[in-house]
Order: sequence, then structure tokens, then C-alpha cells
Amino acid sequence: MRLYVYVLEARGLPGAKGSDAAYTKLQVGKHQSRTRTVKKGPDQAAWNEEFVFRLEDEEADMELEVGIYDANGGELFGTVQIPLRLVLDDGAGTLPPTWFPLHSKHGGGSKSFAKDCGKILLTVSLYGWSNSHETSPKSNFHNTSVQEQEDTLVGNPNILSDTGTPRTTGTDRPKSAMEQTQIAQALGGGLVQRLSNKNEEPLEASSRKSDSSELSPVPTDCGSNQLVPSVIFEEALEAMQSEDDTEMPENLQGGVLLEQTYIVDPKDLNLYLFEPSSLFRRDFAELEGITDYQEKPWMWTCKAQTCLSRRLTYTKASKLVKAVKATEEQTYIKADGRNFAVLARVVTPDVPCGNCFEVDLLYKIMPGPPLSSDEPSTHLVISWNVDFHQSTLMKGMIEGSARQGLKESYDKFADLLAQNIKPVESAEHLLDKEHLLAPMQLDHRSDWELAMEYFVNFTLLSFLFMGLYVLLHILLLKLGRVQGLEFYGLDLPDNFGELITSGILILQGERVYNMMAHFVQARIQRGSDHGVKAQGDGWLLTVALIEGSNLMSVASNEVADPYVVFSCNGKTRTSSVQLQTHDPQWNEVLEFDAMLEPPSVLDVEVLDFDGPFGLAISLGHAEINFLKHTSEELADIWIHLDGKLAQTSQSQLHLRIFLENTKGDKTIREYLTKMEKEVGKKINLRSPHKNATFQKLFVLPPEEFLINDFSCYLKRKLPLQGRLFLSTRIVAFYANFFGHKTKFFFLWEDVEDIKVMPPSLATIGSPALLVILKTGRGHDARHGAKSRDEEGRLKFQFQSFASFGTPSRTIMALWRTRTLTSEQEAKLEEDHLCQGEKSPQIDNADSASCSEDNNLSKCFQTEVPLQMALLMEIFDGGHIENKIMEKVGCLGYSVTQWKSAGLDSHERHINYKFNRIMSIFGSEVDSTQKRTPAPTGNGWSIEEVMTLHNVPFAEHFRIHLRYQIWTSSSSEGCNCEVSVGVLWTKKIKFHKRISKNICDKLCHRSKEIFEVAEDEIPSAKAQERAT
Repeated sequence: MRLYVYVLEARGLPGAKGSDAAYTKLQVGKHQSRTRTVKKGPDQAAWNEEFVFRLEDEEADMELEVGIYDANGGELFGTVQIPLRLVLDDGAGTLPPTWFPLHSKHGGGSKSFAKDCGKILLTVSLYGWSNSHETSPKSNFHNTSVQEQEDTLVGNPNILSDTGTPRTTGTDRPKSAMEQTQIAQALGGGLVQRLSNKNEEPLEASSRKSDSSELSPVPTDCGSNQLVPSVIFEEALEAMQSEDDTEMPENLQGGVLLEQTYIVDPKDLNLYLFEPSSLFRRDFAELEGITDYQEKPWMWTCKAQTCLSRRLTYTKASKLVKAVKATEEQTYIKADGRNFAVLARVVTPDVPCGNCFEVDLLYKIMPGPPLSSDEPSTHLVISWNVDFHQSTLMKGMIEGSARQGLKESYDKFADLLAQNIKPVESAEHLLDKEHLLAPMQLDHRSDWELAMEYFVNFTLLSFLFMGLYVLLHILLLKLGRVQGLEFYGLDLPDNFGELITSGILILQGERVYNMMAHFVQARIQRGSDHGVKAQGDGWLLTVALIEGSNLMSVASNEVADPYVVFSCNGKTRTSSVQLQTHDPQWNEVLEFDAMLEPPSVLDVEVLDFDGPFGLAISLGHAEINFLKHTSEELADIWIHLDGKLAQTSQSQLHLRIFLENTKGDKTIREYLTKMEKEVGKKINLRSPHKNATFQKLFVLPPEEFLINDFSCYLKRKLPLQGRLFLSTRIVAFYANFFGHKTKFFFLWEDVEDIKVMPPSLATIGSPALLVILKTGRGHDARHGAKSRDEEGRLKFQFQSFASFGTPSRTIMALWRTRTLTSEQEAKLEEDHLCQGEKSPQIDNADSASCSEDNNLSKCFQTEVPLQMALLMEIFDGGHIENKIMEKVGCLGYSVTQWKSAGLDSHERHINYKFNRIMSIFGSEVDSTQKRTPAPTGNGWSIEEVMTLHNVPFAEHFRIHLRYQIWTSSSSEGCNCEVSVGVLWTKKIKFHKRISKNICDKLCHRSKEIFEVAEDEIPSAKAQERAT
């Protein structure tokens, strides 16, 4: 049953200070809706909107409540309650345009409605009730006029509400016979005045053409393209539903224009978008500047199959042509009551080469994921494609212009739709992870049940039968005489039949033994990662493996024993083995430990179990890209497996995937702090608005956050100026050249190498970054690539940065953090050393002249305003030393106690790791320090021999440092001097460059040590005195 309500206008509204706009809110039981906000005159407002409510027959005793509210402060101007029985008792199930009085609500007293607040003009109709007439609710209102005049209202104002309180939502109690009689008498006595058709302009909502809501029933026998009009649109969809056996089509190849979930029933959204004379369509046409908009009625057409179709014509402004006439043909290709697919073909013959192509749009309306509020949800996907009837040289330009124009139009489409139907904006509306995983059990079948299912087969039964038969034969057999080569205790087969029977028993016994061993091994592997809770805080990934479909074994005569291995960020999780099944049921939950940065992809591989030492055979694999799927899609997804066997069998896995951040913004700040150490520069957290713009521009999930962006040129055939965006998982580029937009992105994991190109004429005199992707990766970004090499690797060149240092360091640091192995890092550092590049973090460090031999050269000298005893605490192994060394980039700093090493000398050992500002490898350091008094007796000398690990050529040299500290004669402070040298055990080609690089680094670090000590030691002592 459908309730149609036409909200036309209101008059006599009370005035309120600052009130210049109003809207109307409608409610029937738990169903609610509202009109758009309109500006009102001194005492009136007009909406001319239509609403449809889907009701059950038992809801016919409810009341329709209509209230008018102030758009500024939300104040209620007035309300009216209309019993639906009043509409049903009217005979035709329709109340023509009728003025209803509005009354305000008061908080107390016996009377709920007291004040007259004007009146509202409504048309109410009930269609589809089992006892009502089968006529269209719209057909009764055509060419209706109303008369402007003052209405004299007669009767008790409380007659429409038998109680003193407003009606509650939900099913109202049935009206008694006396109450129904009072309502009928009130209606007949003139409680609401029905206006005549004199001296009034026709109502906008009532002037729709009657043929726009009429169709023919399903034709039983029609020729090609036969069109027969005259039945209702909803009935035609129901008729099509009874014959629909088609599957939902795939998205069109051009891409997705809109993909969003809305809080609405799929049927209602379909009607809202495609019903005859849809208000949304007209509002969208007005928003787009479309003129001469005309709709033909929906009709049946008989081509390859019987379906509904209609034609739209309109005129739209274009960038190339002042006005373009377009013809759009919409056709239902699926309508089963829950899923709807409408294909629209748009033809624009007036544009250049307009006869060579047409634009296809596919609207898919499907049930959405379950919501926590138990409200219905609908997933809307709109995709597009350009279909060329003949070849043309302008194909690329046509596709680019169509892509840009459609993207802009459907951004407006989405905004307008969101104003009328609430979208599911965040995961808080969805059922949380616990609700979705609640039905899943760890293993609801016992080992005995699995054993019964696995072993009950012909092989085992035949073996048991033959074994028992032979055993019974032996028990019944009497001992015979010894024959042939037999002797007492050894009975050989007496004929070939006995020999064959013995062989069959041996073979069957071996087969049963192998089955038992296979079962035991599979059950031992069961649940190695199943049900294990994730550890730590950060980005937690949870994968629920539900079931599989069509998982075929490589051997055609065998049934697979499948299990699944999930890999993400170098970590793996393994499911249990499901024995002898093509359609396994797992119902298992696998959790990955917390990660600092969000993962990019999840690798899935299905293997056939063949024992703990057998070679696992792949049954199929897949890669799930987190940036290409929304959280709603990942919450319940079927993935198709790749591989020859999997594609032939159409193998699938049913998964539920949840990615959540348990630390909120703290995780992002920790990641930025880590990157600051890598880059050597402060990285500010981007504003929520800029992050949201970045996510919307590249259609990224909400967990993707922007780290930095730089202006640069993209080198293709011609340089293209744009902006390079860097985030935790992707490198993205966007450019807008006179309306022609270029954008793409690829994953950090897809990058194989990054090279720094020296300045040249080709790079416009500036350094450039050449990014090389792995073979077969980055296919979606191929339109931005400079070239493709013989191995199929895409190459992207970015140049003309405003300042090359910061972008290059940021890009290199992000790439190494996400992808590089230690071997790749060592090779890269060796290349840098061979090229003589100096780390950008030490550009301002004092230069040191360093000897290649063990002769030390002074590299740093300063005067520190601290007493020598206090300054020497940086060598005593206490918390002050640890704090200072951590601040200068020594990670995991640990020291031993000073031990005597001879007369007046002490020795200790130190171990730590450089951060990536000091060394891009994070080199590990083993150091030995020897402390001796100065010959003058007023200071100390500390000799240090340093050995580096995990650095190219580290086995060929040792580093010698000398710290000399003595009391200053001119002040209360002390003097410090640092010398450094490199001892080469085996000289190489580039030893001079490497020596200079080491001296510069250690000189800069020594300077930092004493600067930090000058600040930290006094503050630490002051804090100790305070405590």
C-alpha cells in the first residue's frame, strides 16, 4: 500500500522575528520525510512537492502528521493530524486539494491544540490497499484548480485528534466505531473546506500529464520495438520482476562516476530517480542549466527481451557549442524488486563528430550493507563509457572531454541527492565488527564429526569389509598340511586368487594409512593463527575467512584440501585445512598485529595441503587493494581468484575485512615523528579540510592522510605543471591545464627504483626524479608515464621543484620506509658514496680536514660554560649521557661500566644504532672508549675506536676519535677539543671521498653533543635539586 501526499502551499502562517524560510515535515508511523526549505512571504509559503510512503495494510489505522517549521530556529508554526481512515472512507481513496487548519502545540493543560496558526493545502491518496479501488492516485488530480478565498472553518478543532497529546510513532490503536462516525460527521460538516475550481491558476503539482504515469502491462505477444501504453509504473516494475532472471551487469569500462550508500530502501530510491515526472530529475535539470526538458512515458519494448524504456530530450549548454540538443534513452535491464539496473544511452549529434559516438551510463541500485539502526540501505553505483560507432582521430579528445563533463555533472548529482536522501557517510552507521563476526564460530564441528565425514567412503568401507571377511575366514579355517615351500608358521598363497586378494588388501591398507596420516597432519595444522588476538596499538587488520567456492584440485580425479595464506606488510596468517571439499566452510577470524602505517594491499593465496613436507600447490591467488575498496565493500566481499585453474573454475573466496586505527591521531603523529627523523625536517600535520580534499580528489579511503605536497612538472612529451602529493601509501599527481584534468597515483610498493637526474637542458636546468615501477605494476597510472622500457616497467619523471632538497629527501625516505630491503639500501648507499654525494643534513656543519691514515686531525673546538666535573657526566654512563646521545641520533644506546685498563686508565664498551639522519642504513656501531688523565693534570682525554656494521666497505676501515677536555684558565668553564681520523685496512678507489664524508658527519655530531649537553646538564641538575 502506498500513501501519496502532495504538499502544495500554506497560508496565514504566524509571523516570527527573523523568520524568512520554512519547511514541512511529514510523519506516518515510523516513516518520516520533509520538503525542501523555501523562502516564505509575510504569511504564506509554497512547496509543490510530492511524497510517497510505503505502508502495510495493517497500518491503515495510522495518522498522517504534517507540521510546518521555521528553518532558522526550528520553531513549529503549526501542525495537523489526518487519520488515514478518513482517506479510505472517501470512496475513491483520495482527498482532492483540501485546506487543513494548522494548530500549535502547548506544553500543558487538557487541550493540546488551541491556537489557530493558518492552513495548509494538501492532497492525500492511498493506493494499493486491498479494499480500495485499483486506480492511480495521480489520475484524480489532473487539471484541478483552487479558489483563493478566506475559509470559514467549522467544528471543534480537536475533532481530528481524540486525545490531548500528539500522536506517537508506530502503529496507533484501531479507532472505535463511535470515533469513526465523529470523523465522518466532522468531514461532512465542513471541518475542512474543499475548494471549487473557480478563479485559480492550476496547481503545479496537479498539472502533470496523465500519460507520464501510465504504461502497458507486459505484452504477451509483440513484434520488434512494439510500444503499447497504459498502466501504472509500479505495476510494470512488478510485472518485470516476475520475469527477470538476468544477473546484475558489470560496471562500464569508462569508470565509476558515483558510488555511495544511502539510508533508503532500494525500491524507494529507484522510484525517486526514475518514476514519471520525478521532481529530482527536474531539480537536477534546473541545476545543470538544462532547458526544453521533456519526458516520454515509460513503455514496453520488445527487442532481445521484454523491458521498460523511455526517451528524454533536452538542451544543454556546452563548452564547444552554445547549446546542444541531446536525446537520452533509458532502459531497464534488471528489476527484481531489490536490484535495479538502468542503462541510459545519450546521443548528441550537434557536437563535433557527434554521429560517431554515444555516451552510455549505467545506474545500479542494490541493497546496501546492514546498518546498526536497522534501517534499510541502498548502494548506488553509476558508471560510464563512450561507445564509438566508427573510428575517429578525435577519440582521445572526445573521451577526455566526456570524462571531465560527466565528473562535474555527477558531483552535482551526488550533492543534490544527498540533500534529499541521507547518505551513509561514516562507518558508525554500519554494524560494527563484533556484530558481523558474532555468527562466526571458531570450529563448530568436533574432530569425530570431521573424521566421520572424511573417512566414510568406498575405500575405507571396502577395506574393512575385506579385512573382516578374511579374518572370519582365518578363524573358521582348519589347519591343513604344509605344501610347496611352506613351513610351520609360514602360509603362502596356494593359488593366484589368494595372491590377488592379498595384494588388494595391502594396497587398500596403504591407502587407508595415508588417509589417516593426512587427516592427523591437517588437524595438527588447524588453527595455527585462527583466533589468535592481535598485539599492540595502531592499525589493526582483521580478516574473517567465511567460505570458498569452486576450489578445484590440480588433479582432476582428486578433491582438494584447501587452506588460505594471507600476507600483509611482511606478516602472514594461515587458516586451517578443510579436507576433501570444493566448497569449504571456514568461519575463521585471523588478526594481524598492530602496524605503524596503514597497509596498502592484502595478498591472498589458496593452497592445496599435501602434508607438512609436501610441496603446496597453488589453487589461486588474489590481491586486495585497500585504496580501491570502501570499508562497506570490505565488510562483506567476494573476491575472484587469479590463476589458470582458478579462472577456469571461477573460484571465489568470501571474506570480511576490517581495518581500524586504535590510537587515532596519535598513530599519525608517531608516523610523522618517524618520518621527521628520516627526512631531517619538521613535518606538520595537515588540516582535516586539506586531508578531506586530498581524499576526495583521488577517491581515497578516510584513513589515508597527506604528508606533504609540492609543485612540480610532470615530464611526458611536453612538461605538464601540476602538484605532487605524498601520503603514507601512495604517490599522486594532479594537474588542471585549461580545464583538462590529469590525475593518477601509484603505491610505494610498486616502485622498483628512484633515480636523481642531474640538471640538463631536457630538465630545464634543474634536477629531476625518475621513478621506475616494477614490471606489470601501476597500470591505472600509465597515462602519466614518460615511457615504458623493454621489460614493461613504467617510468615517471618529476622535475622543476621549487626546492629540490626537501622533496627528494621526503620521497626517498617514504620509499625506503615502505619498500627497501637492507640489501637494496646498501647498494643505494654505495652508489651515493661513489658519486660523492654528501648528506643534506650536514650542509651547515663545520668542514674538517681529515687524514686517510691514523693521524688525527682537529675537527672541532669550543668552550663550554660548565665545570669540568659536570661536563664529564656525558661519559659516565648515567641517564644524562643516555638522554644526550638519543637526542643526537643514537638509538638503543647501551654502555658498560668503566673498568681499569692499566695505570690511571679505564675502558668501556658502547653499542648503539645510528638513526637515518646520520646514516640512511641505520648503521649499528660497536665502540671502545679509553679514559686517561691529561698530562697537565687539569683535564681528561678520551680515545674512542669505532666499528660500523651494515655499511658498504665497513670491513675496510676503522674510525678513531679523541675527546680532550680541560679546565679553562680564563673562565669557570672548560675547553673541549675533538679530533677524528680514519684508519684504512684496505684502501679502495673512493677512500678519500668516504673519509671526508665520515669526518664531516662525526664533526657535526660532536658539535651537537656539546650543544645539547650545555642545555641538558644544568636543567637536569636543577630538577634533581628540586626533588
